Amino acid sequence: MEKHVLGLELPTDPRWVNIAEKNIEEILIDHAYCEQKAASSCISLIVTYPEKEKLVAELTPVVAEEWSHFERVLDQLSKRGYHLGFPRKDEYVDRLQKIIKRGGSRDQQLVEKLLINALIEARSCERFRLLWKGIEDEELSKFYYELMVSEAGHYKNFLSLAKIYMNETLVEKRWREILYLEAEIMKELEIRPDRLH
Repeated sequence: MEKHVLGLELPTDPRWVNIAEKNIEEILIDHAYCEQKAASSCISLIVTYPEKEKLVAELTPVVAEEWSHFERVLDQLSKRGYHLGFPRKDEYVDRLQKIIKRGGSRDQQLVEKLLINALIEARSCERFRLLWKGIEDEELSKFYYELMVSEAGHYKNFLSLAKIYMNETLVEKRWREILYLEAEIMKELEIRPDRLH
């Protein structure tokens, strides 16, 4: 799951995992909402583009998987005597939404959304890898390994779907642009002890 596999231009600051481990309750709460939002995002794509049969077929099981991740994070919270708490503002995703190109054809709009989803999955995958390798809690380490593998699959799904609905060369060009813009966002965001991203 190194940079060249996920395509990310800027790796996460290595200090993040140590901060995350010290604030694992907050990280788990934020993670639960990330999984809920991932399921909701896939549902939104299915509802907005029901005529895209391949998309509907590919993303329907992803909805179930993301929701099952949400349930599994709730289980990890419960085991530790923690509670879900309220959702918090996701500055990372808010900033990513601003780089989506507006207008264009229906397929162009779809591809923008698919690439942003791919990017969020890639960054989540990278963070899960750091948690798997870096935290001492053995159960959570194993949990994050399993989720890392799953998110890597979702990341590939979104990229593959984008290449169905637009010329592959154009998708690759836009993907590189988005990766560059995400790296710039990452440079500007401070390390937060209570956020997965």
